[in-house]
Amino acid sequence: MSVPFEVASSIPTFTGNVVLTGFMGTGKSTVGRLLAAELGREFVDTDDLIVERHGQIAEIFADHGEAHFRSLERSLAEELSGREDLVVATGGGMLLQEGLRDAFGTGRFFCLTAASDVIVARVLADESGVVRPLLAGPDAKANVTRLLAERAARYRDFEQVETDGLLPAEVAAEILRRLRVANGND
Repeated sequence: MSVPFEVASSIPTFTGNVVLTGFMGTGKSTVGRLLAAELGREFVDTDDLIVERHGQIAEIFADHGEAHFRSLERSLAEELSGREDLVVATGGGMLLQEGLRDAFGTGRFFCLTAASDVIVARVLADESGVVRPLLAGPDAKANVTRLLAERAARYRDFEQVETDGLLPAEVAAEILRRLRVANGND
């Protein structure tokens, strides 16, 4: 799927990573893949790498707890710290850990956002079958609302990109527009 652009030459040239953060269900992985394809960069999904190396996230949480999962994220961030020109989709809580933003070096950080009801609808409609341990319980919307409130101040540290009502290609196009503007290409 290609992101609609005026001309290919309008795609920004810059060094550093493009790092996506934000709550689950905001589209980080899907948008990240689109951005990587348009920019000709490697795409890294930190949750996918953790699953590949350590097993399902829900099982990590159940067997070892959230603190262990966060330590796996920290180790992965340290591993990626020496690499540049990546598009990285982080887990929703990864960059909320102290100092992990710096591990990704120079580049641009974007926080994808969505309303709690949109997030719940997206997560429940996810056909991949991914279990979201932080949404466990009888009231997923209440959990999402509570977690969004807890994380709001930290998420505001990043440039916000609203995803409500937009297709992933539209979100990717907005991020690329911002990259062009920041590089004086618009």
